[in-house]
Amino acid sequence: MTVVAVIVTALLVAAGGLTLVRIIRGPSILDRAVATDVLLAVAVAAIATEAAYSRDATALPVLVVLALVGFVGSVSVARFASRRNPK
Repeated sequence: MTVVAVIVTALLVAAGGLTLVRIIRGPSILDRAVATDVLLAVAVAAIATEAAYSRDATALPVLVVLALVGFVGSVSVARFASRRNPK
């Protein structure tokens, strides 16, 4: 089980690092917004992985709140982008 935890941690760190690169180098605001949403999803996956590894369910409300924040943030960025670029 420890080997799996190390592999999952390495993959999540790599995903977070690549996402941070996209946030820094993103050519547009929408690219940065999507990368921020992906970074939030990676954080949710990391918290969920830790909760599953330790068999502790106290992190589940935090996961629900983070998922809702990510959803509301994505919807608000999409609405802002649709109003900013009229057809």
